[in-house]
Amino acid sequence: MYSGLLMILLPLIAGSLIPLHRRQQLQLINRLLSLMIYVILFFMGISLAFIADISSNLLLILQYTAVFSLCILGANLLLLALLERHMQWHNTHKQENLPSRLHMALEPLKLCGMVLSGFLLGLTQWQWLPFASKGSEYALIILLLLVGIQLRSSGMTLRQILLNRRGTIVAGVVTLASLAGGALAAQLMKLPLKVGLAMASGFGWYSLSGILITDAYGPVLGSVAFFNDLARELVAIMLIPTLVRHSSCSALGLCGATSMDITLPMLRRSGGLEMVPPAIVHGFLLSLLAPVLIVLFS
Repeated sequence: MYSGLLMILLPLIAGSLIPLHRRQQLQLINRLLSLMIYVILFFMGISLAFIADISSNLLLILQYTAVFSLCILGANLLLLALLERHMQWHNTHKQENLPSRLHMALEPLKLCGMVLSGFLLGLTQWQWLPFASKGSEYALIILLLLVGIQLRSSGMTLRQILLNRRGTIVAGVVTLASLAGGALAAQLMKLPLKVGLAMASGFGWYSLSGILITDAYGPVLGSVAFFNDLARELVAIMLIPTLVRHSSCSALGLCGATSMDITLPMLRRSGGLEMVPPAIVHGFLLSLLAPVLIVLFS
């Protein structure tokens, strides 16, 4: 399970060893980071089409996913808002001029459109499409390498990245909030408590939670876990620019385990370089906890 953590850390370290200083080079890195988000979302859509029993149990999966997502995300936002009051995080990064409201509405649709496009393509069941999961892994490695290069160009030290109080505290609050939300969802759907706790323990790591929950509770709940954590990631990507302006804790915590990889570029672009160290620590801790808690509750 923890080989996934090595896949996350090694590209980051490798990228941090590459010195880039020219403005044109750094601008290219930023554009490539944005591109990799779309590539990864497209591959995720393809993977959705290959979930077992998705057609016969689609309605039940959607019902469970809606309840779990609302309860878990709601509990996270509530506790993170309370944390923001006691640990105020004054983000000094000045965002670029926001586009028109129409443009802001189209951006989330483009992200969802990439997932939908991948899903529709996956329904064709072309022979090469099952390799999409491998493609997403390679895309993720490239993305992390680019993030590492950004870190090197910012001049941050390893101590600043690994020893970060904010990231640790937010990770602890996210863990408690997610488990509380999962317990509430299990109560509402009349499921055993341990099922709700296991479903809440993915923290956005959909590839891990989907596999482990499927092994423990079957393909229906495994699909729910996959969709629930995928929804968390997509909601985070869409809400980060708005949340950063009002509550940096909420913007970070909503990302869950993905703050270390997929949503890291979005956090960096919206909240500045000061968001990067707590985001990496936060994602690292939740990535460590996710497999342990899922197995414990399964």
